[in-house]
Amino acid sequence: MFTTRPEIAATFGAVGSTHWIASQVGMAVLERGGNAFDAAAAAGFTLQVAEPHLNGPLGDCPIIIHDAKAGRQHVICGQGPAPAGLSVAKVKGELGLDLIPGTGLLAAMVPGAFDAWATMLRDWGTWTLAEVLDFAIGYANRGIHSVPRIAATVESVRPLFEQAWPTSAALWLRDGGPRAGKLWANPALAATYARVVREAEAAGGDRVAQIDAARRAWYEGFVAEAVDRFCRGNAMLDASGRAHHGVLTGQDMARWRAPVEAPLAYEYRGTTILKCGPWSQGPAMLQTLALLAGFDLAAMDPLGADFVHHVVEAMKLAFADREAFYGDPDFSDVPMETLLSEAYNAERRGLIGAEASLALRPGSIPGHAGWVDHAAEGRLALLGAAAGAGEPTVSRLGVSGADTCHVDVIDRWGNMVSATPSGGWLQSSPAIPELGFCLGTRGQMFWLEESLPNGLRPGKRPRTTLSPGMALREGKPWMAFGTPGGEQQDQWQPIMLLRMLNHGLNIQQAIDAPAFHTEHWPSSFWPRVARPGKVVLEGRYGAEVLAALQARGHQAEMGGDWSEGRLSAVRQEADGQIFAGANPRGMQGYAVGR
Repeated sequence: MFTTRPEIAATFGAVGSTHWIASQVGMAVLERGGNAFDAAAAAGFTLQVAEPHLNGPLGDCPIIIHDAKAGRQHVICGQGPAPAGLSVAKVKGELGLDLIPGTGLLAAMVPGAFDAWATMLRDWGTWTLAEVLDFAIGYANRGIHSVPRIAATVESVRPLFEQAWPTSAALWLRDGGPRAGKLWANPALAATYARVVREAEAAGGDRVAQIDAARRAWYEGFVAEAVDRFCRGNAMLDASGRAHHGVLTGQDMARWRAPVEAPLAYEYRGTTILKCGPWSQGPAMLQTLALLAGFDLAAMDPLGADFVHHVVEAMKLAFADREAFYGDPDFSDVPMETLLSEAYNAERRGLIGAEASLALRPGSIPGHAGWVDHAAEGRLALLGAAAGAGEPTVSRLGVSGADTCHVDVIDRWGNMVSATPSGGWLQSSPAIPELGFCLGTRGQMFWLEESLPNGLRPGKRPRTTLSPGMALREGKPWMAFGTPGGEQQDQWQPIMLLRMLNHGLNIQQAIDAPAFHTEHWPSSFWPRVARPGKVVLEGRYGAEVLAALQARGHQAEMGGDWSEGRLSAVRQEADGQIFAGANPRGMQGYAVGR
């Protein structure tokens, strides 16, 4: 099978990510004696500078790790909760909104990315925070290569910045703004991280004490103070067409630290897949695999219509259950054991027939109401031409698409990291001038009904689309993987894995092979639209596959030739060899290793 590049083979270590600079930063850390946790953190902070339209310092970052020394896997939940002052009564009653806007300040949650990275570095890393941040600070000071999408994104929101978000205009439109192929610096961001390092080092020479001091500076000190001041002092235009203050306070930040949890697991074809809990959409991939376990996918052409049909129909059922049952398990009783059980999935599997279903069909579980939104299709008119794949953020004065980053690492000791940083996009919230970056807008994923599993309540985590992945074989770590893509994250990942496990493809072959996605269920992003039955095939599919799917009732169409997926993955085989691959689409992702 044709691949755009070889699957990287190594024995010392490997890194795959959505940007070649981040991958090389991670590899540089490994070469200098750092472990996978040091390398992933350095790459993650670098991504904030390299891909500011896809993630930022005040965004989110769920992480799955394998600790080789202890032989255990952990989830670090870098998804912050709703502020104490953000409630259904506030948003729906006082402000008169039916949905939390997808841009501006109102949707800001407690920013989770920094503490997720810091927690991983403190508890499993070996480097100091200063060593890890040195790469990001250097690029932010000296400038980093600007990929074309950054310039295009800034141009798409130029009217918004010029007319309504002056702090963003001052930061991102200075000297004409970023230009494709040129260097772009963010000295304000560099100064923020430099101050964090100074406050860390003031705690003395102990590495752990330094990291804890940095966490206090971020969540109780000058960063939290700047966030609090900006939210209270500014009412900013958002996607509702009105200006709102932020509700997030310094006190909200001070009371939160990233929790460490056990991952969820499901065994498929002798491989155990790990995902974050139901505060993410990750379990939908596990449910998809559980439904497909009853079909002989190995006998199907991995590029044929039968494969696409069965995978799409399984996804529709899994994501319907996401809509009905998933939410923060600290607030909601999520019936995860039932949702992953063989009995439940055997019954649900019977709904997959020869024809496409256009219905949104959650399962029936005693004691759970199972509500899903059937009004999503009617909201299409609100979004219009701005709709698309990835993580859409829409403003009244400019329309832009936002997405996500990903990084995977394996080191020489067998440690593994899969991390999916996102949020804090430059185009979705106004910049906080003294920090050099903006807040996230993950709160748009809540429903404004407290009784729902994903209904807004103060202190509750929104059900995020962010979904890193890890896989084990015979109880030993095998692969770390993931992708940007919003609703598509847990569509492209199972497609890749299914082709590897059922058809023998390697990482790069599975990434390069033409993929697909469906937009059947309500989006997690404002304004929460759905397109029942819609399937988008990458343009390299044969016309006969499209025709066959349409004959089965799918609302299928062709997309661009290289338009589906931004996957990366690293794996380690029993002989000690490490293999890695990354997405060629968009000409940014790379895997490196030796």
